Amino acid sequence: MPFVNPRHSVRAIILDEDDRILLCRFAIPEPEATVVWAIPGGRIEPGETPFAALNRELREEVGLAVPTDPPHVWHQEVAAPGHAEGHDCVVNDYFLVRTAAFTPSGTLSGDQLAAENITSLKWWHPREIASYAGADLFSPRSLATSLTALITAGVPPRPILLGL
Repeated sequence: MPFVNPRHSVRAIILDEDDRILLCRFAIPEPEATVVWAIPGGRIEPGETPFAALNRELREEVGLAVPTDPPHVWHQEVAAPGHAEGHDCVVNDYFLVRTAAFTPSGTLSGDQLAAENITSLKWWHPREIASYAGADLFSPRSLATSLTALITAGVPPRPILLGL
């Protein structure tokens, strides 16, 4: 069944020289308190290109400008009740951005980030994600495996389809 009202987002897999990925910590209060470490990015606004949206989101959340259109490496469609209020699914397109490590500091204030449920940013190595034993979740759920495959095999010829 085709989706009638998808929420289309772009996300940047930001990898530093040590293959660490920068993740946002989302503390979601409703319906149950949940913490999710997710890849920075967000919704494509009407009239925006995916690249423009990616640059806007990265400037706002982490303070990074992407000078060229990065490779599109993953695609994800999530249709779960209540996953995105007002939408019947979320479509995430993930792009690979290589950069030197930096201290993230976007244009959004702490209060503005908190309004988006972002409470912190942290660099993670794939093995730290794979061995994590706490209650926090990672998004996508296959992040450690998918990230390790991306680092090992390089940019795929076409985007890899991810699950939840």
